[in-house]
Amino acid sequence: MNHFFAYIARMRFINRWALMRNSYTENIQEHSHQVAVLAHALAVIRNKYFGGHVDEGAVTVAALYHDASEILTGDMPTPIKYYNPAIRDAYKQVESIACGKLLGMLPQELRPAYDAILRPENEEIEQLVKAADKLSAYIKCVEELKAGNLEFKKAAEQTAAALDSYELPELEYFREHFLGSFELTLDEME
Repeated sequence: MNHFFAYIARMRFINRWALMRNSYTENIQEHSHQVAVLAHALAVIRNKYFGGHVDEGAVTVAALYHDASEILTGDMPTPIKYYNPAIRDAYKQVESIACGKLLGMLPQELRPAYDAILRPENEEIEQLVKAADKLSAYIKCVEELKAGNLEFKKAAEQTAAALDSYELPELEYFREHFLGSFELTLDEME
């Protein structure tokens, strides 16, 4: 019996933003879906407007699985994960071991396909998934602030600054043309 997909289904039990008071909880399954949608959008925008040739499907699939290791490790809060280089590097090693354990839950013949998804080596794919992941975090902050939760004020500022540092034209395009809608109510979007 192979347990990989049963473990993947458990992504819905791992909540994000554990150190923050949330107006609504977000689990890594929901987050991964949003990151996949955003990463796909960034890939399409790159290809359509900025001369890119990235595989949009590969970007989307990598984004769907980008936090899969957290099924085994849990979600480590960003301030702790990036507190210093030693913690960051140790956590990356733990994530790699967790990915290896997940891969071991698949039949041998399927492992190479999922290894390429869980640990993508394409720099362009990694870049777009990372940008989408940060964009998703910013959207969470915007939604929490919109709900009156000032707990996310500093996180929103820090995440916006991180997005500014990416210098990706497709990310700037998304921010300029789509991000403002997340600040609106449903009635305001009509």
